[in-house]
Amino acid sequence: MKKLKNESTKEKRELVKEILYWKRERDALILAHNYQIPEIQDLADFVGDSLELAQQAARTDKNLIVFCGVHFMAQSASILSPDKTVLIPDLNAGCSLASMIDAPTLREWKKRYPKAVVVTYVNTSAEVKAESDYCCTSTNAVKIVNSIPRERQILFVPDMFLGDYVAKSTGRKNMIVYPGECHIHARVKPADIADKMKTYPKADFFIHPECGCVTSCMHYKASGDIPGNLVSRSYILSTGGMMKHAKNSKKRQFVVATETGIIYRLKKENPEKSFIPVRDDMVCRFMKMITLPKLLNSLKNLEFEIKVPKEIAKRARIPIERMLELSN
Repeated sequence: MKKLKNESTKEKRELVKEILYWKRERDALILAHNYQIPEIQDLADFVGDSLELAQQAARTDKNLIVFCGVHFMAQSASILSPDKTVLIPDLNAGCSLASMIDAPTLREWKKRYPKAVVVTYVNTSAEVKAESDYCCTSTNAVKIVNSIPRERQILFVPDMFLGDYVAKSTGRKNMIVYPGECHIHARVKPADIADKMKTYPKADFFIHPECGCVTSCMHYKASGDIPGNLVSRSYILSTGGMMKHAKNSKKRQFVVATETGIIYRLKKENPEKSFIPVRDDMVCRFMKMITLPKLLNSLKNLEFEIKVPKEIAKRARIPIERMLELSN
């Protein structure tokens, strides 16, 4: 058994060595999402959330970008960096939330509400973004919606939990929220939160806005059903927000309600602190598709390029740039 483990470690070292060789040969930038496997995170030049990665792609002077994430994220990088080559190591790395809506469906929805403003979460395809007025992230969704005149009706796509959270946070009564969800985040229920809070009474609690418990948790907070000491240590945060809070907090223990991949980065950057997943089964198979052999193949054989058609990219860039302007 020990011999097999040593052989496996040796193979991994050889893979890493070859990846680094081809990275230098190609003069490539490797980007990895917070949910990627540890080996990929360790090799990346930058690890972050989807928008951070797309912005890194736009800022770099390198012409080859290998995006270790899911398909819509690589598309965003391509939209913001049209003159660069963007590769994704596995074309099958999709997103259950992004697949909830396509452009024809959104066009039909827009016909039903012709005067509405379309606010689209970045977890969508380039074609859907091209049909939108504004994009948003989980971090800036409330700010984006608040920037729109209150009398304007809003169509929010595609995440119903984030949409409900934004509607309650802004007090908007005229938001129509598309019934989509991330299959991983939707697993989290209020009971999961309550159980972990009892088990870890001194921990801060991180809840991603896509989680199925967010709306209920907000209701419990507002109604006082959650005791004050629990409310004060519950935070609804993006993955980037979780990283910042963990770094700056004096707390030593944190319960995390999002895809478990971020636990590795949280522990790596805060080794003296403890991070506990709210559920062990919050593992996205799409995020785990990119492996060391696939990354090597991508660098070595320049596979697989993500190129958004020029007209769609031009239209999709508009809502993204509006979001960026409002976020500065």
